[in-house]
Amino acid sequence: MDINNRIASRVRELRDAQGFSLDTLAERSGVSRSTISLIERGQSSPTATVLDKLATALSVTLASLFEDSATSAAEPSPLARAAEQPVWTDPTSGYVRRNLSPAARSPIQLVEVHFPAGQQVAYETSARDVEVHQQVWVIEGVMELTVGDVQWRLETGDCLTMRLDCPMVFRNPAREPARYLVSLTNLNFTPARRNG
Repeated sequence: MDINNRIASRVRELRDAQGFSLDTLAERSGVSRSTISLIERGQSSPTATVLDKLATALSVTLASLFEDSATSAAEPSPLARAAEQPVWTDPTSGYVRRNLSPAARSPIQLVEVHFPAGQQVAYETSARDVEVHQQVWVIEGVMELTVGDVQWRLETGDCLTMRLDCPMVFRNPAREPARYLVSLTNLNFTPARRNG
């Protein structure tokens, strides 16, 4: 499935599951109704900032927007083969994110990011309805993260933990690309009930 169609399906599915109209989601997220409509039809390639606003309004992590639709009758696989992991490129910064986590429900999500030299992405993240914690581990290169009012410089091997409840900026100040792993944990996670 094309990545924009996957995002379209997930945003629409999550919005419907919460009983939000397009207008309600637009109001909660600060993203225009027309933009959300284009995203849900797969006719727009949204930026990371827009996706983060939608994820916050839908009370999910950004990584959740890249998951397969939950409407499948089959039990989700506990294995995510490399060739099947969704890959998405931010149209503004060019950063590439790969969702590593399997489709099986888990409170932990893993994402690998390749971040181009000299680029930055700002997330306007605010308090969420769910408590989400994130750790960023730099595999290679240098990243500067601003979390609220505090700036951190991470070099190869460094790991930073944070709660997703304030604005953040990811910036690669170097002349070389950076690669890092993001681990997200939803502390409000409740596993799906099995029938029977």
